[in-house]
Amino acid sequence: MGGVRGLAAPFVVPGPSGVAVRDRLKHLTAEDERVLRAVGEHQGTHASRDLKVRCAQGLQHSADTWAVRKRELTKVSSSRIAGTITKASHDQWALARRGQAAHIRSLEDGIRTLKHRLSLPIRAKGTKRAAGGYRSKGEWFRKSRRLKDLEARHTAAVADWRTGRVRVVRGGKRLLNTRHHLAAAGLTEERWRERWEAERWFLAADGESGKRFGNETIRVTPDGRVSIKLPAPLAHLANTRHGRYTLASTVAFDHRGTEWADRIQSNRAVAYRIHLNTARGRWYLTASWQRPLVQTVPWEAARAGGVIGVDTNADHFAAYHLDQHGNPVGEPHRFPYDLSGTAHHRDAQIRHALTRLLHWAQQTGVTGIGIEDLDFTAEKTREKHGRRKKFRQLISGIPTAKLKARLVSMAAEQGLVVIAVDPAYTSKWGGQHWQKPLTTPRRKMSRHDAAGIAIGRRALGHPIRRRTAPPPHDRRDRAGHRTAQAAPGAQEREGSRPPATDHAPGGVPPSGTRKRQPSAPKTVRDAPRTHQWVQHPLLDTGRERSPQET
Repeated sequence: MGGVRGLAAPFVVPGPSGVAVRDRLKHLTAEDERVLRAVGEHQGTHASRDLKVRCAQGLQHSADTWAVRKRELTKVSSSRIAGTITKASHDQWALARRGQAAHIRSLEDGIRTLKHRLSLPIRAKGTKRAAGGYRSKGEWFRKSRRLKDLEARHTAAVADWRTGRVRVVRGGKRLLNTRHHLAAAGLTEERWRERWEAERWFLAADGESGKRFGNETIRVTPDGRVSIKLPAPLAHLANTRHGRYTLASTVAFDHRGTEWADRIQSNRAVAYRIHLNTARGRWYLTASWQRPLVQTVPWEAARAGGVIGVDTNADHFAAYHLDQHGNPVGEPHRFPYDLSGTAHHRDAQIRHALTRLLHWAQQTGVTGIGIEDLDFTAEKTREKHGRRKKFRQLISGIPTAKLKARLVSMAAEQGLVVIAVDPAYTSKWGGQHWQKPLTTPRRKMSRHDAAGIAIGRRALGHPIRRRTAPPPHDRRDRAGHRTAQAAPGAQEREGSRPPATDHAPGGVPPSGTRKRQPSAPKTVRDAPRTHQWVQHPLLDTGRERSPQET
């Protein structure tokens, strides 16, 4: 069926619920690194065993089985370390379950598309909403075989889902597969083994409220001294009392350091994680804590000072400033980024572009940022787009999940509110209603800039069209003003242009009783007699001289 699909209402995105900061552990001694490797390897071995037990339990997990696993781990470590390991196993199993559910939905989308296209005649034309038939009998046959393969994979995945069976690799499936392609990855077997073991270590501790400095296992003092509570089998490595080992390195969190110091001095929970970057040979300490749930700013308050409409593209953000009535203000802004290269490079590019966007938003004085609630899950399947590999790579390269998480976190620090809107028809309607009217010789409006206006108007609660339909009686505003973006009492309200006779100066009778003033002279014959036209001695053209000059 045709027509416009229903649009979801805009909503204010909740702020971040957690914070994480990182600092490097510098000037570690050889003994420090030996102890960290021993503790990480010891706890990593027990974490792998516990995860295996948790995955084997599947849906049969309960509080009793959890207590049994924790008691077994306490014998070889400590109760706090055992609690951290078992909780990490639960989180990893839950993450695998969510990935399994997403995989099943992807298979169902592919099966649905294949069945639709196989039911159509050969070379049948498609529509904007659905693809057509296949182009040859050979392609039809190959796709029919692929349909059987997807159905078999879907049946196996659903069976695993019902029994609670998941497949998890500690250290990462990608790194595991890299072992078979060392030459392509530029690694030797020894370097890969070192990286594999480092990824499987377990050097983490959950925070505890009320305990000294918020953590008893990995403790960081206000002056940056780091100490670790060693497991029972490694207690002989301690260099301080109570089975603790104090590192020679100190940390100082430059980012959010004041907030971190306030938490540890009040003995509020702070979780820590120590990991080794084998490529650089550096050790890092990551501190994280939860933030209290803050009441979300009402949507009416978020749009009171206007918004910035942001259109997300493959290589830039297209942003436009809109006032509270939905009127574009100033010029469009573009914030480019490059999503090629490694994941760290892409993340840095996104953070840099978002930083520039938020700084400009603060300069404009807005209170909210409107952005599309993008989700390309259904768009990435090869069955929907067929041979359009570049398009699939394009939408797969846009980091929608990381982008939203980054934007929400960074906007909260700047005191800005993020408003998510339905992405349907924003580019189409924006280009239709805003691209041409705002294009001038000095302003080049792209379709993405117009989409930013459409997103901003939708975030404000206004329709994308600049004006609603005319009044029902006639073209005169007898039934009320037909603009859709301003209240009747708002200043600079868009309306029909008043007649020229209404622009009379003070003391002039109202319109209808006076005549239009004569326009300025356009020819030499109409010029006043006080002006004389004389020939310039050095030019062939004439210029006007006043009586004072003559």
